[in-house]
Amino acid sequence: MTLDAPSVFLRGLFDTAVDVADPMNCVPDALPERPAGRVVVIGAGKASARMAEAVEAAWGPQDGFVITRYGYARPTQQIEIVEAAHPVPDAAGAKATKHLSRLVSELGEDDFVLALISGGGSALLVQPAADITLDEKQALTQDLLASGAPIGDINGIRKELSAVKGGRLAATAYPARMLTLMISDVPGDDPSDIASGPTVAHAGDAQRALDCLKHWKVTPSDRIRAYLEAGGDPVAPGDVRLSRVENVVVAAPSQSLAAARDQAEAAGCSVRILGDALEGEARDAAAEQATLAMQVRDALKPGDQPVVLLSGGEFTVTRNGDGVGGPNAEFSLALALALNGAAGIHAIACDTDGVDGAAEVAGAIIGPDTLARAAAKGVDATDALRRNDSHTFFAKMGDQVVPGPTLTNVNDFRAILVLPPA
Repeated sequence: MTLDAPSVFLRGLFDTAVDVADPMNCVPDALPERPAGRVVVIGAGKASARMAEAVEAAWGPQDGFVITRYGYARPTQQIEIVEAAHPVPDAAGAKATKHLSRLVSELGEDDFVLALISGGGSALLVQPAADITLDEKQALTQDLLASGAPIGDINGIRKELSAVKGGRLAATAYPARMLTLMISDVPGDDPSDIASGPTVAHAGDAQRALDCLKHWKVTPSDRIRAYLEAGGDPVAPGDVRLSRVENVVVAAPSQSLAAARDQAEAAGCSVRILGDALEGEARDAAAEQATLAMQVRDALKPGDQPVVLLSGGEFTVTRNGDGVGGPNAEFSLALALALNGAAGIHAIACDTDGVDGAAEVAGAIIGPDTLARAAAKGVDATDALRRNDSHTFFAKMGDQVVPGPTLTNVNDFRAILVLPPA
């Protein structure tokens, strides 16, 4: 890999980060020998169909049922793959979740469940608790996504309102034995947070969910409020129904950043990893990283190694405008504006699942000439940022990254390349 074409170099780092998290590369080593007796494979998430494909490559055809995002199905041999909506759940997801729950509820203590869980499962596993309706959960999800709330808060609320999340799916499968393989897309890689932990105990924190809704100025329906005020229905640690469950994280953002670091170092760069669990408002984080990048640039002398700043995590966007955008494209646009054409600084920001926000675009690449080219085209970068219209901006510029479904999901990937002066 050469630095002669910075955009190609940066895209190569992103592709490496995605490849190391490909289920075909990370699932086989985590699989035990296929247990004797009845085995049922279940799953939910953007990577779950690819995980099922990896399981059948290792174990052969299996009975099973997996729910993934529209467009993310894979040609499995026997495991049934069903597609549903993300990030706002739909009726297809509700129907599929009901079937999955019924499937595992019929198992006995001699049966074995292999659960394949990845990011996106919080929306795809949709079975509202008590008398809460799907319409109510859809409306709440849409309001939360527009509020700027971090994904941890959103999923924490979803967990309290679900009949399958927070360990409830595993409880339904008891007394069968269960192994859950997880691909993490959450800061800290806590199994209880990945897809809202359908197979992980949760003590319950309905009051925190109410506090989060208040903080982000989201008004729930009367039924949702009443359910939370009553304390919900948690499956707490120590519950015997989770005594036969093992949860294993097989891929995480830190591994993808490490692979990108190794590749950048092999190309002759000095690498700084800023963290794999960064959160916050995308445009604010962009301003901070722009300041850091310019400080790095100002310290470089001719002949010094180029520097790559790597980071992961998941930024948010508080939607105030009427545009089309996502956290990665908004980060890239805000970064370009903050750098204001600073020489020698190039960057990429992309979601490793290939979808930034609700658009089929992973993110974007910027360089020192981004704003000048935009001005020459009559494209107003400042106005695009004001209207949260980053995807439209980069579409006009030809600087979008559109890999299609990557079939994995280890959160966002960002790399800033700082070249020394000539």
